[in-house]
Formats: sequence, C-alpha cells, structure tokens
Amino acid sequence: MLNETYVLSNGVRIPRLGLGTWFIDNDKAAEAVKQAVTVGYRHIDTAQAYGNEAGIGIGVRNCGVPREQIFITSKVAAEHKSYETATKSIDETLNTMGLSYLDMMIIHSPQPWAEVNQSENRYFEENRQVWKALEDALSAGKVRAIGVSNFLQEDIESLLEAVSVKPMVNQVLCHISNTPFSLIDYCQRNGIAVEAYSPVAHGEALKNAKMKELAEKYGVTVPQLCIRYDIQLGTIVIPKTANPTICVQTQNLILSFQMMIWKS
Repeated sequence: MLNETYVLSNGVRIPRLGLGTWFIDNDKAAEAVKQAVTVGYRHIDTAQAYGNEAGIGIGVRNCGVPREQIFITSKVAAEHKSYETATKSIDETLNTMGLSYLDMMIIHSPQPWAEVNQSENRYFEENRQVWKALEDALSAGKVRAIGVSNFLQEDIESLLEAVSVKPMVNQVLCHISNTPFSLIDYCQRNGIAVEAYSPVAHGEALKNAKMKELAEKYGVTVPQLCIRYDIQLGTIVIPKTANPTICVQTQNLILSFQMMIWKS
C-alpha cells in the first residue's frame, strides 16, 4: 500500500497512504517526517493552520529521499477568503517550508473555522476567489495539483459553475462511525478523488469494544482495521501519528490484509 498510487484527474500520481501531521508540534515535525519516510511513506500532509510547515519542510529536505519522490500537501488557511490573501499565503508556505513547489495545495474549509457549524454562509464567491489563486499557482508551477477540504456537494457545485480547473481532491473526515457515503459517491462520479482524514475517529475507535473484537478476529490493530475500512471505500487515507512505531504498524497493515477477501 505504501507503494500504491492513485492517479488524479490531471494525471498526477498521489500515494494512497499518507502521514497526517495535525497536532504534531513544529519542533517534532522534522523527526516525524524522517521516521515516516524511513519506513516507506512518500506522502506527507500538513496545513498552514497546523503551525508545523517549517518543521515538515526541514524533514522533507533532510530525510535522504529525493524531493520528487515525496508528495507534499498543504492547505490554504480557512480564514483566507480572497484572491490576494490566498495567493500571499501560498508563497509564504513555500518560503516557510523551504520548497520550490508543493505537490498539492487545497482550501482547508469552505467557511472560516469560527463559523463552521455556526453560520449558513457557505462563502461561495469567496471560495471562487481562493480557487482562482490556486489555479494561478498551478499554472505557475508552484503546485502540481489543487483541491478542497471539508467541502460539501453544494460547495463543490458552486466552484464547478465558475472555475477553469475542477478540484482534483476533496479531503474529508471519514471513519467507520462517520462515513459521508453520498459525498464520496458524488466526488468519485465526478472524477474528484476523496482523501479520508482521521480514519481512527480522533482515537475514539480505540475505545470501541466491537472494533477491538473485529481487530482481534483479523489479527490486526484497531488503527489498521480503520485504515483498511477507508481503503475499501476507494479513498486516499491520511492517518496521523508522530510515533514511528505506529508508522511501522501501519506498514504492516499491508502484509496483514493483502490476502484477505472482504465482503461489503
């Protein structure tokens, strides 16, 4: 699985399994990246809002693997809702990370975080401006692919009405107890890859007795079971850990499940 890739709509290949870095402190990010790369990861996901882009950049530049072999994603902060602020933030991300390009840049949320689940304003026009900034970054070679995150179907449809390049990815919360089946189906039918973040339900799956029972049945860990669930949905999966032991466990998931036949 660490060697398996998904082909985005513009032909760019993205590894099916990536390292999520949410809540990894900046001073620990470089080591997390280096450990992940050591066990085979070639896909690292960060964001302006995570505050660890500098550390991620150090890890990428010093991990011993050529830059072109590592897929790096960052996200335009949810608060940037104009062409100017989004464009400036993309350049700042490149400078902060010490990289000449990103493999993918995505809009972190259709709404500023302070308004998520609080406001009916979906910022349709503002997100079109941010998307234009991403399209221009794509044309300029600053990024190789562009996408969105936490976008609902109506948010995507609003973009599609006005853009030149459709989103290549929609990164969404997706785990066993929170699976947006209709959104996944919509995206996949329209050539938009789905990335699943927090596959272990922010750690809550570890407390679930049924999950533990199923994991024991298949001789795997609960995180491995959760990741496999998202893989079966056809998504790109981004588990988060700063622990290299967990990275190795995730790698072993491939060996544990390779020969299994799963029923839907």
